[in-house]
Amino acid sequence: HQETLTLLWSLIVSMYCVGGMIGCLCSGYLTVKYGKKKCLLFNDLVLIVATLHTGFSRRAKSFEMILIGRFLEGICAGRTPCYSLYAGEISPKKLRGFVNVTSSVFLALGKTVARILGLRELLGSQSLWPVLMASCAFPALLQLVTLPFFPETPSYLLMQKGDQEGCKKAIRQLWGEGCHQAEIEDIMKEKATMKNTKFLSVLELLKEPSLRWQLYMLTTVTATIQLCGITAV
Repeated sequence: HQETLTLLWSLIVSMYCVGGMIGCLCSGYLTVKYGKKKCLLFNDLVLIVATLHTGFSRRAKSFEMILIGRFLEGICAGRTPCYSLYAGEISPKKLRGFVNVTSSVFLALGKTVARILGLRELLGSQSLWPVLMASCAFPALLQLVTLPFFPETPSYLLMQKGDQEGCKKAIRQLWGEGCHQAEIEDIMKEKATMKNTKFLSVLELLKEPSLRWQLYMLTTVTATIQLCGITAV
């Protein structure tokens, strides 16, 4: 029935947002416990599984597979901050701002490419849409193959693991030979500061008076981004 079809497609569309919310809520805990590199590798595996569901859903004649795939893709999207954190922490201090900006650039580029590929003249046709749905497996597979050759972030190795030798080795691999004692001291200062910092839950954050104006600003900026029409575009 048409009403049932509308409900099912609405669930498929909305399930991406549900997965995104769950992935976002888990992101902070997982990156602290397992590190950014392992989280990214796990993200790639989940995304490949998701694309297999959506890519083969038509052949299997299963809308449930699209539902599962969209949910898993949402979880991966919700953990997108891991990419920015990893890229920022492995980059030298003088390039950190530039590297953090590139994540937004590539995010916009990815959306643009997806919109172009989704045209009916390309992969948005009735016969090729499963290929379009599965296409995001290629960058995930590329990262899954190449990322193991990169080290974990120096700040994670030193702050969470307490591995100073591993931190120095990662810095040398990422930034080359030389004296990097100043960067290590900066990480040590950050670690000392973090010990005296209380981590707040979402409810505690909302109730904290000293953070009220920062919360207002972030909420306003985020809401404005959503209301400016970029999602519709």
